[in-house]
Amino acid sequence: MKGWMKVVRSDDASRFGQMYASGFTPWDIGRPDRNLKERLGGLDLPGPRALEIGCGRGDNAIFLASMGLEVTATEIVPQALEDARAKAEKAGVRITFLLLDIMDREIPGRPFHLAFDRGCFHHYGRPEDRSRFASRIAEHLVPGGLWLSLCGNADEDRGDRPGPPQLSALDIVKAAEPFFRIISLEAARFDSNMEPPPMCWVFLAERR
Repeated sequence: MKGWMKVVRSDDASRFGQMYASGFTPWDIGRPDRNLKERLGGLDLPGPRALEIGCGRGDNAIFLASMGLEVTATEIVPQALEDARAKAEKAGVRITFLLLDIMDREIPGRPFHLAFDRGCFHHYGRPEDRSRFASRIAEHLVPGGLWLSLCGNADEDRGDRPGPPQLSALDIVKAAEPFFRIISLEAARFDSNMEPPPMCWVFLAERR
């Protein structure tokens, strides 16, 4: 269980690949996260192009596509991406799936109008890495484009219970504010198969 907590960027693909192979993927709930579903309808998007960073097995990307968005979804684990492609084909939606890391490569199709990540931003433990992630998101958005992120919430004292990495509100604001106008930062809970579901931040920001 502790492996979930100690993933480091230098070998993310290998570590996450091992977790998919082992079947230990607590973030994979088999459905789109309700936080995304509840908020998407209220977003005033400047256009239809959406980007998901770290799509896993594709449930959130498929939901975005089903809502009429033109979706590009990235992932660093080949097995997860193949599973996502199969799910999208079964669901009858068209999604551009790409095996790449936004920190290392440009994503074809930019600029996008919406960027979404569920559980990617919070894996960057160093402030400079969080700042770079935020800047890379901004570089892939149109001015006024929106970034919606679900990330672990450091306000929760989980004790010995497992859960995702956690960020403070200040961690998020310091990384994002130079590139984004912050619209909202709300405490919530991940949609999860764990009980109780881990706390998260629902973070929404507009590219400057």
